[in-house]
Amino acid sequence: MTCKERILSNDYADIIIDFILPEGSLAEQGLDYCIHTLDEEFSAAYVSRGQLPPLSIGVFRYSAIPKLYGLMQTFQAENLVEMGNLRVQGPPLSLQGNGVIIGFIDTGIRYDLDVFKNESGGSRILSIWDQTIQEGTPPAGFLYGTEYTREDIERAMQSPEPLSVVPSTDENGHGTAMASAAAGSVLDEGLTFRGAAPQADIAVVKLKGAKQYLREFYLVDEAADAYQENDIMEAVKYLEQLAVLFKRPVVIVLGLGTNMGDHAGNSPLAAYLNRVAAKGSRAVVVCGGNEGDKEHHYSAVMPEQVELRVEENTKGFCMELWGNRIDIYSVILRTPGGEMTSVIDFRSGPDNMYGFLFDRTKIYTGIALVEKRSGNELIFFRFENPTPGIWTIMVRPSQQEDISGSGSFHLWLPITAFIGGGAAFLEPDPDVTLTEPANAQNVITVSTYNGLTGSWFAESGRGFTLDGRVKPDVAAPGVQVSTVLGPRTGSSMAAALSAGCVAQYMEWAVVDGYAPFGESSTVKSQLIRGAVRADNITYPDERWGYGKLNISGAFERLART
Repeated sequence: MTCKERILSNDYADIIIDFILPEGSLAEQGLDYCIHTLDEEFSAAYVSRGQLPPLSIGVFRYSAIPKLYGLMQTFQAENLVEMGNLRVQGPPLSLQGNGVIIGFIDTGIRYDLDVFKNESGGSRILSIWDQTIQEGTPPAGFLYGTEYTREDIERAMQSPEPLSVVPSTDENGHGTAMASAAAGSVLDEGLTFRGAAPQADIAVVKLKGAKQYLREFYLVDEAADAYQENDIMEAVKYLEQLAVLFKRPVVIVLGLGTNMGDHAGNSPLAAYLNRVAAKGSRAVVVCGGNEGDKEHHYSAVMPEQVELRVEENTKGFCMELWGNRIDIYSVILRTPGGEMTSVIDFRSGPDNMYGFLFDRTKIYTGIALVEKRSGNELIFFRFENPTPGIWTIMVRPSQQEDISGSGSFHLWLPITAFIGGGAAFLEPDPDVTLTEPANAQNVITVSTYNGLTGSWFAESGRGFTLDGRVKPDVAAPGVQVSTVLGPRTGSSMAAALSAGCVAQYMEWAVVDGYAPFGESSTVKSQLIRGAVRADNITYPDERWGYGKLNISGAFERLART
């Protein structure tokens, strides 16, 4: 069996490796496997599940199991003036993204739409890596999917049946909407749509869906779109390499997120994005998610009793408890009918299952007393067939002497799309609700407001990070944003518009040569300086970061320095 076949097969487990694996060490164990190296720190191993124990936190480190990410959109039904885009698009700066590549990691793109063409009718899409199509040739250095070049796309556009030439498309529409908001163009009087950077070139990675065994492990609702962490990391590598291939700046934008993780930017994906964003001619823009009002975060100091409401028809969900480095935590769960588990802590072992006499629910736990990447304690819960009603989570020190720090802890439920039915904390904390990887240090993290009214978007994720760093960096419009597929709402739209602003800055800085290094930290600082700040808010703020993004304001500040 080839490595490509292992990567695609549900019979092989994907394992993220964040250390140097001695050559041949897996072969010495007689395992059926292959390895694909991402960079000097990260690799992905694909190992036969039949040779491995069942998936669990105790056997496989938490960070080794790819987390699943969902689309950051809502299902509601012009913001360029609000963000200063139109002013910067016109003279004297005339910045429209020329010479800049905006890369999208999402659901694909409808490449034949007019908004993605240049003035001569050719395509502004440089390449598409479709991870879901296996019949063609993968990109150089990658093992799966099919890459389509601009030449392939333009041949398809001249064909009466484009999909017979380039069969990649966007059935969902999310990726197409993001690309049009960031880089859609106006070609004639009958097409009135305009994106933030309408002359930028576009590169696209269409992600393959998550493997079924991971969906089952995380109990993701069968109707939800879900994508694997390691596939997203591969997509980031593909896009950031375009800066070298085309000798042009690249802006990578992510409209995806997850609630799984420590919310301090320590996941493998966040760490990888940090390194990419630190490179010259690269910038990474990440949405803050739509979990601010979803009642999926709880914070307190132990001892504490937490109440969790589970709705009818909820088949299952995961929950994570994150403590701090100093204290040691224990948990007792009480069902709506009054039955209780025994004490759950590190002394009960890394992996356990709890059943009940009068209740159909099964609860699986995994405990990392010191989670490798964060250093904090993690207790991971899987609720299978949870009884509807009010569950009680009693959080205590494992022993009385085990409180030597603050005793603080946080609980997170999955993003809304992943929970079929519903689950929510009765007394939630709307702060620290930015989805991962928005908490990564070097990326440009964007929260969401309503550009039509200037008001805060209640669903937007809020900062700060779990370790107290300032995130989000800025806020951007994300409600009823104009796209080629009609108005769209969600933090992914705010990220798309922000990516267009970053492309405008990159054109001035790198293409025109005024600040040729152009890494994310520099761009972020300029956006922060130019942000619009209200007199009645103290900045940085958990919702607004350093203010409303305004690219025109950034250039006005530059002109004064």
